Amino acid sequence: MKYNIRGENLEVTGAIRDYVEKKISKLERYFDTPPTSDVHVNLSVYNDEQRIEVTIPMTNLLLRGEVQHVDLYAAIDLVVDKLERQIRKYKTKVNRKFRQEGSPKHIFAELEKEANNAEAEADEIEIVKTKRFDLKPMDSEEAVLQMDMLGHAFYVFTSDISGETNVVYRRNDGKYGLIEPNA
Repeated sequence: MKYNIRGENLEVTGAIRDYVEKKISKLERYFDTPPTSDVHVNLSVYNDEQRIEVTIPMTNLLLRGEVQHVDLYAAIDLVVDKLERQIRKYKTKVNRKFRQEGSPKHIFAELEKEANNAEAEADEIEIVKTKRFDLKPMDSEEAVLQMDMLGHAFYVFTSDISGETNVVYRRNDGKYGLIEPNA
């Protein structure tokens, strides 16, 4: 894996870089062949909170974790734990689905949406970030799995049945909803 480590309001020293690379490289044990993707790590400090974001885009999966903590090294440990849970959850669910339906592994779409806490006036709307991604066909169950794995509240995907763009989302009661366009 190649590491792209960036610091915001923080100088990335050799010790921090070594610690991040050492901890994240432990994730390689979950794969048959080590991922060849870039690992994007953003370290930042706001007030007294240390924040780390790790994104590992791979062919079948997008691993992403974000943690805030007062101690940077503890935040690194926590984000690696979060990524390990995502990998285990992904492997368990894909294997279970493979056994139940006899279907091949499904390719998941990549989606990364962040909640923006930008303060704006009531009559002013400001779009601060735009993301573009390919929508890959999947069923709603697979979209829910991907949404849960990423820790998001919604997930946009292309239905493998209708070919239309759909959205799954987590409802306040803990269940899931599906938004489909009118035909």
